[in-house]
Amino acid sequence: MSRKKQRVRYELDSGDIKSLTIEEIKAILRAADELIATGGRSMLAKILKGSKDKKVLEHRLDQCPVYGYHRELTLQEITHRIDWIIKKGYLEIEYTDRLPMLVFSKIGWEIERETYAGELLQKFERLLEGKDYSFVQELKDRNRGMIILFLDKIKQTGNARYIPILKVWKEIEYKKVQAEIQKVIDYLLKEGTIF
Repeated sequence: MSRKKQRVRYELDSGDIKSLTIEEIKAILRAADELIATGGRSMLAKILKGSKDKKVLEHRLDQCPVYGYHRELTLQEITHRIDWIIKKGYLEIEYTDRLPMLVFSKIGWEIERETYAGELLQKFERLLEGKDYSFVQELKDRNRGMIILFLDKIKQTGNARYIPILKVWKEIEYKKVQAEIQKVIDYLLKEGTIF
């Protein structure tokens, strides 16, 4: 006879938080992206705090661009902000087995997708300085909507210097993404400038 495992209960408490800046919302969502469907509120708070917790370091969460964003706050103050984000519908909680895990809401994902696409553009900008384009391997199997947004950002730059990176990336992608990459390459060849 097996026992039914009790779900770990949680209670949201946003304390006296009435609002957050868009920058703060973006930072919390960016940190949450590192553990969507695999972690919860306490691990998210540790990332934002800049904790040296064993699990944070073990899972390389200290590599997150917003690691330590709220280092001046207590874990409880950070958790109040996370709970405010959840109450306002930017993040949701879903159970995996018996544990409550963070997932993006539709609006939360739209904000994070924009943030992450901007980060990728900055990484591509740094790639222009060298010839090692192996980073593009990390783009395979990413959310297609975010990849399309990222490609649009590349197109909007009008910078034809991205073409060699795009060609390397195109070689490893699936057909639908390859077609989108080719559209950007064609646009940059026709309309782009080198700067």
